[in-house]
Amino acid sequence: MLSGSTTCPRDYLKSIQAQQIELSTLDMAISGVNIDEIYIYKNSAADPHFMSLHRIASGFCKVVAEHYPILVGRPLVNDEGKGVINVDPTNLCLPDIADINVEHPAEDYMESSSDGKVMFFNLHKFYKHSEVDELPHATYTKDHSAAIVRIIRFRNSDYAALYISFSHMLFDAIGATAFFNNWAECTRNLDNPSYQLQTPPVNDRKVVSDYFASVEPTEPPHIQHLREQSAVPIMKTPGSIAPLLLAAPETPVFKEQHLIHFSKEKFEQIRQDVDPEQTTNLALAALLTKVLLQADIQAFNSMPQWSYVMFPYECRQRTKIPPAYSGNLSFTAIAFMDSQRVLNSSYKEVAQAIKEHCSKVSSEYAKNTIDVIENEAGVFFQASLSMCNSADTSYVGLTNLRHMSLYTIDFGYGGPAILSCNYFLREGMMRIYNNQQDGGIDLFLNLKNDMFKHVQSSKELLKYAQVIF
Repeated sequence: MLSGSTTCPRDYLKSIQAQQIELSTLDMAISGVNIDEIYIYKNSAADPHFMSLHRIASGFCKVVAEHYPILVGRPLVNDEGKGVINVDPTNLCLPDIADINVEHPAEDYMESSSDGKVMFFNLHKFYKHSEVDELPHATYTKDHSAAIVRIIRFRNSDYAALYISFSHMLFDAIGATAFFNNWAECTRNLDNPSYQLQTPPVNDRKVVSDYFASVEPTEPPHIQHLREQSAVPIMKTPGSIAPLLLAAPETPVFKEQHLIHFSKEKFEQIRQDVDPEQTTNLALAALLTKVLLQADIQAFNSMPQWSYVMFPYECRQRTKIPPAYSGNLSFTAIAFMDSQRVLNSSYKEVAQAIKEHCSKVSSEYAKNTIDVIENEAGVFFQASLSMCNSADTSYVGLTNLRHMSLYTIDFGYGGPAILSCNYFLREGMMRIYNNQQDGGIDLFLNLKNDMFKHVQSSKELLKYAQVIF
């Protein structure tokens, strides 16, 4: 048990000092979007204090007080016209941390692979057959907390689920994964008051602006393409971009979510069949691009003009920005291809076309992206209109979380057994997670049910994948 366990976890927050943490352009560009993760833990050691709310809440508040005060601040535009998170110790945006007790075993909400060896959490089943209509989303604009944590306890079950929701504006996927692991590390070491994190985060957004100050921008082809596709001229952004970006409404989540599983062997087989010289990610993208295009044609009874493939491009490893930087540092690499050409091309040719577009992303392209956000935000509004599956466009938006250290998020009870997520934004978006049960991958896909029926009947897809839900 935690020494001094009668201490309220929020008491750790009393040490937080008043401060303003400046947000980068990349942070503000994703205002209104959340990171909402669900991790399923198994009590393999029959620990009577398994997933203790007090310990986990204490670890959260301690790591926030010492390293992440940004999580209890509130966004505003300061007197200089800059977007900041204002941390006011007299008015903290306090975290909302609580238990949820469900009167059914976790297994009631599980699906299994065809061989019964791999388990998956079905969010649709959970919302439909539990007493939980929907897990809350963190928000700055309603009477909620900016960080929400729920420990979901199931009756007569060895499993418990950890749900966490906070603004994507604070972290990208790498920064969020580091936060989860630091939170868990802090929780494991609560009994040692002098313990220090092994790799504390770098929160100062100035490291990004300092780096890009000396980079000459180069416009990537997809920016010019988006300008050309706009029905009206892209207007210049007047003055400071911060008020415009921070006023963005909360983006509604997309609830028609599906899960497709690829075993380790089948995932590698995709690469061998598409092009052994390409990465597995590119091979998968090529497969999905053609499958989604064919589904588009069937659903809308017409040929879309353009096929888009979007990859987030992460800058830490290719720049001098510290690897422990916690803020947003991901840029979009977008391949745009004539849909008729995609339909007529082999998987290998599609993979090569995607690589040609996306492998050229560089710091110079990234600097141009920042400049465009600050001066021509309408270009990205145009992108949001184009990146969807419709009669005019086919879209694959891949967020690859395969290499994130998610299975190491250990609060003292072992790492998660199953990775899942709450509903996330936008049709056409996909998240890829490793599945440590069989070494394969899980692909969470946002797609309208009427269109997904064409995807799940694709013979090309079913050669490699099992549709879970």
